[in-house]
Amino acid sequence: MKERIEGVRRGLTELNCDAFISFHPPTNQYMSGFTGSTSCILITASNALFLCDFRYTEQANRQAEAFEVNEVAGDLITRTAERMMSLGVTRAAFEPANLTVAQHESVGEAYTNEMVGAPRLVTALREIKTSEEIAGIRAASELKEATVMPLLEAITEGVRERELAAEIEYSLRRAGASGVSFPPIVAFGEGSSLPHYSPGDRALKSGDIVLIDCGCVLDGYCSDWTRSFCFGSIPGSWFEEIYAVTLEAQLAGLAACQPGAACRDVDAAARSIIQEAGYGDHFGHGLGHGLGIEVHESPRLNATSSATLAPGMVVTVEPGIYLAGRGGVRIEDLVVITENGHEVLTRVPKELRVL
Repeated sequence: MKERIEGVRRGLTELNCDAFISFHPPTNQYMSGFTGSTSCILITASNALFLCDFRYTEQANRQAEAFEVNEVAGDLITRTAERMMSLGVTRAAFEPANLTVAQHESVGEAYTNEMVGAPRLVTALREIKTSEEIAGIRAASELKEATVMPLLEAITEGVRERELAAEIEYSLRRAGASGVSFPPIVAFGEGSSLPHYSPGDRALKSGDIVLIDCGCVLDGYCSDWTRSFCFGSIPGSWFEEIYAVTLEAQLAGLAACQPGAACRDVDAAARSIIQEAGYGDHFGHGLGHGLGIEVHESPRLNATSSATLAPGMVVTVEPGIYLAGRGGVRIEDLVVITENGHEVLTRVPKELRVL
């Protein structure tokens, strides 16, 4: 954690700022190791303060070892602003995406000096994972696969989407996960054409597409994975076609995941295959995203991204084809960018499979 604090201090020097503040739980977890829901970190050239109320003091003293823990009473934001004034802070940096308008206004009621938006002060640090972070993500991915695949292999006709989604979450927690990365997506049949489908009462029947998108949180780090199966039988040649195109696109996207590659070019490598096959209008989301403490982090793999892949980044590669009223396919792997290329963490086979 001390290296991360020093990284922020180097950024403050470049920004000509003398403090960084954050009330954002994922940022504060990354910077301090604290996993609670309410806290503030305040970093200056000579101070690394962790502010919290009585509920979290004991936990913070155990987890935020690189910080000086300060227990405060009353409104946390007000106390933080007052502390900045007492420390003589004249230019305080914050990450705009992680500070609400209400929080910004509350800080300004007691802190009357300058606030400076610094969008990548911590985000840039979080993009490059340490070997320990990669090991944590790998473990979360392995736990998810070992838990979810037996459930899918045992599903029977008549199970409802919401029942399987609940079983996935319950089983992941029983296996040791602290929670899910996001509510599991379980889509049967034509529901698979909705990229962010919400599981409902649809009962599984033979010939249904089964799209599963899920992940878990283990020791603070997320996993993410999508596979598209069929149950009982393949619904038709149309599905075999879009599955084959999606898989070809996914493999092309993986091949493009190299250090130094522009994220927009990685997206294009996969997207061009879907477009050439005539399904360009049916792939409307980006190819992937970074992952770590949060399931959606920087960088983004999409057509407008200005980011470049670098060793230590962990990203998803997840093209899809979605035909409204019929069904869809998405194939997603979790990928680590290495010095010489990439490593795919997801181990579940990708050939079209009938459950």
